[in-house]
Amino acid sequence: MRELGEFLRGRREAVTPAEVGLPDGPRRRTPGLRRAELATLAGVSVEYLTRLEQGRDRHPSPQVLGALADALRLDVDQRFHLHLLAKDGSGPVCAGRATPAIGVRPTVRALLDRLDPAPAYVVNRLGDLIAHTEGYRRLAGPLGLLDGHRPNLYGFLFTDPGARTAYPDWEHRADEAAAALRFESRGGGDEYTRELLDWLSVAAGAPFITRLSRPPALIPSTGVHRLVRPDVGELRLAYETLDLPAGDYQQLVVYLPADEATAVALDAITTDVTVATL
Repeated sequence: MRELGEFLRGRREAVTPAEVGLPDGPRRRTPGLRRAELATLAGVSVEYLTRLEQGRDRHPSPQVLGALADALRLDVDQRFHLHLLAKDGSGPVCAGRATPAIGVRPTVRALLDRLDPAPAYVVNRLGDLIAHTEGYRRLAGPLGLLDGHRPNLYGFLFTDPGARTAYPDWEHRADEAAAALRFESRGGGDEYTRELLDWLSVAAGAPFITRLSRPPALIPSTGVHRLVRPDVGELRLAYETLDLPAGDYQQLVVYLPADEATAVALDAITTDVTVATL
């Protein structure tokens, strides 16, 4: 864990007191923040931070790493690096529930064909977007929801800077998402759920960690989502969530316009399209 300690110490020395709202007083023997200052900002003891930086503590919790990442003003790439350093040498993965699916059955794919051009997508139990209609790609793609090798709804919601603009009711959406992840991890969860929770704790920090203390709950299976596209403004989308067969651990979500203005905008976005899958 020496690399983790060196990374934390290097980032601490690279952050100026002014960047975190502290006075830049005299008699600083080292650049950046003092250990005591970082410890106070992150809510940990100086002794514990010292053990981390010296490589004497090998099991920092994701919540502690998230708090340190917040205090050090780490960007997304730096948080990912911190997460990898903390996972190094953490031991073998234990057996648990089946690996989350990354594809859909042919009949589900055919169903998406029939639904197009309506925006619709399929997610696995960890929020990975594993299939979608072309209508959904045209709706959500410009917002960044489909970026990356394996797009994830929770990852976009909590780590993408554009999420708070795309979702005008972001606070409510974040509350629901964290509650759903707590529900998924009830009883300790499995290694895949724990890995996602660990990653989001580091990548998102306080906005995610503070919500984990709230009661677990399922996300409503129907309702209205508000989505903002810079080119068309706010869309009000009625959604229906359908659980696929239990062994799939997948859900199909379909969007329909909730008002006339959204219907007109959605027609313009999704006209003359065909199905696509990730």
